[in-house]
Amino acid sequence: MNRRLLYLAGQLRPGGQERQLCYLLQGMDRERYRPAVAVWSFRENDEYVPQIRALGVPIYSLGPTRNIPAKLSSFRRLVAHLKPEVVHSYCFWTNFAAHWATLGRQAVPFGSMRGDFHLEKQTFGPWLGRVGCYWPRNHIFNSFAAAENARCSKSVFVPGQIYVVRNGLDLDRFCKAPLPTAERACILAAGSLEPIKRWDKLITAAVELKRRGLDFLLQIAGDGSLQASLKQQTEKLGLSGYVEFIGHSSNVPKLLADAIFLAHSSDTEGCPNVVMEAMACGRAVVATGVGDVPDLVEDGKTGFVVRRTDDAMLVECIVKLITDRDLCRRMGEAGRAKAEREFGLDRLVGETLAAYRGAGWKEC
Repeated sequence: MNRRLLYLAGQLRPGGQERQLCYLLQGMDRERYRPAVAVWSFRENDEYVPQIRALGVPIYSLGPTRNIPAKLSSFRRLVAHLKPEVVHSYCFWTNFAAHWATLGRQAVPFGSMRGDFHLEKQTFGPWLGRVGCYWPRNHIFNSFAAAENARCSKSVFVPGQIYVVRNGLDLDRFCKAPLPTAERACILAAGSLEPIKRWDKLITAAVELKRRGLDFLLQIAGDGSLQASLKQQTEKLGLSGYVEFIGHSSNVPKLLADAIFLAHSSDTEGCPNVVMEAMACGRAVVATGVGDVPDLVEDGKTGFVVRRTDDAMLVECIVKLITDRDLCRRMGEAGRAKAEREFGLDRLVGETLAAYRGAGWKEC
């Protein structure tokens, strides 16, 4: 069977863009659009493999080789075999592959930008960073802030056509949960344990919270290169019993249900999943105002948005929520209401398909 929509994923391990791909597949009419997924670096035991297969969506591996030209050739052959109408790279570093595989074919190619425009470009170096921004000429960004940065860039290496489709959520899975009544305040922070997430800000904040005599537990969910060093740092600062590293979790709704609010201290973002998830679960959010956070979180209504450089204000906002459960409750209720209005899968699917049509896809 020819596949109308073909998605190219870099991997299917735990990650925000992989989760969004699952949501897109889950929300669309799969019988009508006949989606398939190709994976650049495939592993059978990766987290999202069984979830995608459970949707009846076939997964194609591009082979075990590390040879990039061989992978490109494999994907081009797959496109020729499946004859998709749209080929959508779902991560930045496979954008060029989507362009290459569709040259001379009828398929409409799409690239993705799922983070900060300038950072993605720099991270992947002078060659891949540039071609990933330029090809394919159609790009879907998940952040209005990143799209604006691209439009204002003076470089020639920018997409020809930019569409913005913010992330979506399964609102049945991330449902509103009652606020915990335990006296001790549990605060959740979740994300990859990498420098860009600025976990040092939250650990420094925890030192100040302890100094003020507040009763709290900061739970940090995620794994990454900083895991060992962050644990050592918290022990040296006397934060054992106040900061807990729980590693990667597949049950974020449960973690949010146990917390009274979410803290997010990243230096750069696109459209952060965890902020949206917290709001959907009825939790207030304290977050640095990067990427689309200022549009997601209504400052003073669904949480607090703090300037990226204002560490003192980050502490004060955390203190406000620790000491005022009623404020947490009101902000959480407002966050859930916004999630129901704006974060659903119908919106994610509808806007994605509208972008395909805008680029010339003829939907039958």
